[in-house]
Parts: sequence; structure tokens; C-alpha cells
Amino acid sequence: MSQNLLQRITRIPDVCHGKPTIRGLRYPVDSMLDLLASGMSIDEILADYPDLQREDLLACLEYAAQLSRTKKTQKVAQ
Repeated sequence: MSQNLLQRITRIPDVCHGKPTIRGLRYPVDSMLDLLASGMSIDEILADYPDLQREDLLACLEYAAQLSRTKKTQKVAQ
């Protein structure tokens, strides 16, 4: 299912400067993640953004989960 969700995330050079967006619309993934992180529920976001679907927000979460997986960590000099 996660692969199907990730198909909703698009990167189009002419849309939002190539940032990941939802279905080619001008809804950047990072903006939706900010809303979720601020405490808004999926239902509240959907009420504010009628173009979006529940699966779009789940796709944003899946995208973030994929990005957070690291294969290797490296200590950064301080």
C-alpha cells in the first residue's frame, strides 16, 4: 500500500520550484507535514483543503517516514 500512496507525491520542476507536492497540485508535502505536526487532525486539514483526500495526507506521512530512514549515520564535527 505504501508504494501506491507514494505515487501521490510528485516533483514537477514548474510546480512549487520542484518541491515534493501532492498530485501535482500546489500543496507542498512539507506544508502538510507542518500542519499535522502542529496538532491539526487529518479531518481538520481536509475541511480546510477540499481538493485533498485522506490518502494524500497519508502519502505525506509515508514520504516523511521514507526520508527518515537512514542507512548510515555520520558524526558531524562540532
